[in-house]
Formats: sequence, C-alpha cells, structure tokens
Amino acid sequence: MRRFCLSRVLFDTDLVAGVSSRILSHLRHKSKYTTAPSMQKNQCCVKLSVQPSRGLIDEKVTVLVQNTLPGFQVTVHALHHSEDGHDWEAFGHYTANNTGTVNVSEDPSLGGTYSGVEQMGLLWSLRSVPGSKPWLRMRKINVQTPMEFKISVYQGHRTEGFTDQVPLAGVVVERWYMAPGVRRVPITEDGLTATLFLPSGPGPFPGLIDLWGGGGQLVEYRAALLASHGIAALALDYLTPKVTMETGKMVEMDYFERAYRLLEQHPQILGSRIAMLGLSFGTSMTLRMAVYSQVMKLRCAVCVSGSHVQPIEGSVKQILEYFNENGGKTRFNEENQVIWRDLLLPIPTDPAFKVEVGRLKCPLMLVVGEDDQNWPAPESAKDIKEMMEQAGNSHLLTVLSYPNTGHLIEPPYSPHFRASLFKTVDTHQKMVVLWGGETVAHSRAQEDAWRKMLVFLRENLYGSSNPRAASFSHL
Repeated sequence: MRRFCLSRVLFDTDLVAGVSSRILSHLRHKSKYTTAPSMQKNQCCVKLSVQPSRGLIDEKVTVLVQNTLPGFQVTVHALHHSEDGHDWEAFGHYTANNTGTVNVSEDPSLGGTYSGVEQMGLLWSLRSVPGSKPWLRMRKINVQTPMEFKISVYQGHRTEGFTDQVPLAGVVVERWYMAPGVRRVPITEDGLTATLFLPSGPGPFPGLIDLWGGGGQLVEYRAALLASHGIAALALDYLTPKVTMETGKMVEMDYFERAYRLLEQHPQILGSRIAMLGLSFGTSMTLRMAVYSQVMKLRCAVCVSGSHVQPIEGSVKQILEYFNENGGKTRFNEENQVIWRDLLLPIPTDPAFKVEVGRLKCPLMLVVGEDDQNWPAPESAKDIKEMMEQAGNSHLLTVLSYPNTGHLIEPPYSPHFRASLFKTVDTHQKMVVLWGGETVAHSRAQEDAWRKMLVFLRENLYGSSNPRAASFSHL
C-alpha cells in the first residue's frame, strides 16, 4: 500500500522557509507525490529539497534528494509551463550514494538533457516537451510574476512519459527577474514606449538604457534583472513603439536622446552615471549614440552580439534598408534555417560605413559568440579592436569572446536555442533563424558574461570603491 508522504517532502523546516503560501496551498492537494511501490517498508519517504525555493533567475539552486536506498537510480525532472501555453522540461539521471543521497550540485548526471556535474542543468537544458510546436523560444513576458518550475524525482532512469508516471517526490520553486522592492514604471511621455525598473530603496541609482534587437517589441526581463542588481534600467522599444504603430514611421535618433534625458532628469537616478546596453541590432544603436550623440554622455556601454557596420549618417530606417540591400548574401543550411551573418561581410574599409569607435570616450564591453550565425560579431570585434588601437583608445575596450557560443547571449541559465522562429519587423515575414552555439558552451558563456558584465557596469557606474555596488549581487 502506498503511503502519502507529501508532508515529509514539503513541510520540513529547511524547505518551508522559502516557499510561498500560495504554492504550499496548491501542493497540499497534490496527492501524486508518493513513495514508489518498490521502495522497502523500512525505507522512509523520499525527501526532495530545492534551496532557495524562491530567488532570482540568476541565482544558483541546490537540489538534494534524500532517504533513498544506496545505489538507487532516480531521474530528477524539471517542468515549466510558459505564459504562451507551452511546456518545457529538462532532466538528469542520477545514482544515489552510499547514504541514499543525490546532490545535483556535486553528483554527475549520467544522461538526460545534460550530463556531468551541472548544478543548473535543470534550467539551462530546458527544451520543449515532445510533440510541441517546432522552433519555439522561451522568454519571460510578465516580469511581475515568477517563473514556476516543478522539480520532481522519479524512480529509475527515464527519458519520456513523465506525465504518465507517479513521482517519488516533488516541489515547486519560483525564479524571479524582479527582486522584492523593485518597481516597474511604464513610460509613455515624450513619445516613448518604455518601462523603467527602479531598484529597491530611495536611490539615487545609476541608470541604463536597455535595447534588444531586430524583433522589436518591449522586452523587459533583462532590465528587470539589472534593477534587481542595483541599476535603474529602462527597457526601450524603438522598432515597434506606439508612435511607429500609429504612424507607420520609424523613430529618429533623437528618440534615444529623449530616453536618455528622461533618465538624466529622474529624481532617483544619478544623471551623470548612465550606460547603454544593446544586443544584436541594439548594438548598432548603442555604438551610434555613444560616438555621435551630442546629448548622451554615456558612462559606459555594453554591446552583445552586434556590429559597428552601418551607414553612419543613416536613420534607423536607412540602417535597416542598408542591411536589406545585402539580402542576397543570405544563406540557408540543410534544414532551411536562415543564416544572416554574411550580410555585413566583408567588414568594409570605407569609413562612411563604420561607426568611428576611435572617437569613443567611454569604456566599452563587447560580448561575442564565436559561433554567431546571425551577425558577424567576431569579425566586427576584431575590427573594432584594431580601430581603437590605431586611435589610441583601446584601453577603453573589453572583449569577452566565447567559443562555440551563438548569437542569443542571455542572462544566466536561460535555455539555449540554436535556432528559433523569428518575424522581421519590416516585412513581418516568419522564418526559422539559425542563431548558432552549442548548448553547454553557450550556457557557460551566458553565466560568465553576465557576471563580468555586472562587474563592468558596477565599476563604471558606481565606482569600484563604492561599497554599495557589491551589495546587490547574488552571484
């Protein structure tokens, strides 16, 4: 006869501390968390703990399975139901040690969606469950709610059919992009479509303008996480803002200057300590404003997976048109996935088509995936380095270059997507785009780049001697 052991699994004092009352109420009615039929009578209920059960998305967790038999084989499984209605899973195969314990932080996975000792493999190896729509990409939409992950333990080394099996134990954990006290402030003034995230406390805080790439939309989760680490971050939609949707006209360069002024004049923001962060096409805008704007006096800039190649006197629309003019260089792999990295190659020698980074006066960090199949980020970084060396300002440059890493370098433990469905802003055409990268190497790069980026931002926005800077980090 099966014994229900939910109370043993979920209500030990070391686990209850971090779990919200809502989750506990939900789980008290989940009777499927039972011992396996084959467990011996003198073997107590399997105990599963995940600590912290509630934390930031970039905070590591410790997953511990106890009270099994020595040598007992288990599968530790993670399941996430995303806001767009899709299910994602990851799992590892483990063998209990001579005390009947599995510690995911120390013990190797013998198979599954990841292998070896991988403390966060249950997150970064998430994939859509079998039978899902192809080429999905998982992204957080509402940052005011947590991402919930159901962590379960199953008997044996399983690879499928998890929903049809009864787990030995299970818990639900929350991962947040917004730390307690972070404030989300929608911005519509000055024609902007943006969201400002203010860290907890009175401030004043350094500020940052956060730009995503060619897919447009208002993407908030990175800005929310930066605010959780003490930087007031403005997520800015510049390709599909309200004004563009209403008029059909793309924004001009002064749009970014208006965003800068908003931060500069905000009472809780240090107006002289503002940075800019761009990914992909957002890098083009970041470099453009950092070098040429007479309004924006950036303290530092971070460019992820981008290029300095563009018509330097062109508008946002003209820059996009310049890229499209090179559309004939588009390639497709054997799976008919789009490869765009050649559109800006070879790197031009005409200075009219390259941002004059030799004029840059603030520190610049480049984050590069060496297997980027979407943009020529490695070639661009090399040319940027040479241009700055020739101009005598290479001391301002930091390059983080990662082998076997693709285009979408995201916050830590975000799943890696080598290819996914993408819709262009201008033509609204849907296609499967190849981003590149290998899962393990890409995941390592995301963790390392995020940690170093936070250090870079703190040093340049707070100053390395400021003790407040380090107090926000959970890394």
